[in-house]
Amino acid sequence: MSRTFRSLAFIASNTDEAQASRNELIRRYGHTEPAEADVIVALGGDGFMLQTLHDTMNSGKLIYGMNRGSVGFLMNDYSTDELTERISAAVENDFHPLKMTTSNADGSVSFALAINEVSVLRQSYQAAKLRVIIDGQVRLEELICDGLMVATPVGSTAYNLSAHGPILPLEAPLLALTPVSAFRPRRWRGALLPDKVTVVLEVLEPGKRPVNAVADHTEVKSVLRVEIAQSEDTTARILSDPDRSWSDRIIAEQFSD
Repeated sequence: MSRTFRSLAFIASNTDEAQASRNELIRRYGHTEPAEADVIVALGGDGFMLQTLHDTMNSGKLIYGMNRGSVGFLMNDYSTDELTERISAAVENDFHPLKMTTSNADGSVSFALAINEVSVLRQSYQAAKLRVIIDGQVRLEELICDGLMVATPVGSTAYNLSAHGPILPLEAPLLALTPVSAFRPRRWRGALLPDKVTVVLEVLEPGKRPVNAVADHTEVKSVLRVEIAQSEDTTARILSDPDRSWSDRIIAEQFSD
């Protein structure tokens, strides 16, 4: 179905290539300030796209990315030609990020959102020791590891995949619970969870084995407890070309070398 829009905003990462592309596209298509535009065209890499999605959550803005970075998994191919036609024909993907709530050693509580994953990571040479609770039920009384993450389908091909976690189809109502270098239980390789669950990670021996928590690019140091659940009242919106949909990219990733 063709999409109707009136105005485009062009934003870019700080690289020379991205900035030059922005100038060229503005020359050809004009520019409206992002707050007033119907569609925001983001030029950069995956990190820039993640930042843009965080900045525009619940704004109703549609984000159309074009790759001016390296991997560009979240981006469409770059071209200056027929941009309005491409955006009109693009497929809309709406998704809810994860909400991370941490209780910290200094008595504070922190909140952050994650499009890719929430992870807890050891802070020192000592391995982390965690208790894993799913919807109020203890599933692992003690996990000794370098870290543990909860990844969304969007993030399943990022850090999760590097830690040998599963790739999740974009439409799958699942989350990946993936350990980083699990020491005990040695054979535990993680779990697939429904995306409606609440995951609680309790840090055991926090004085001896301090742990940090990370939601995408937001890090909280010395946490005692981390609660992770899908944020149903928060939405990010991204556009992908029909011949390079996120679903197709995730399937293709499972057959790449």
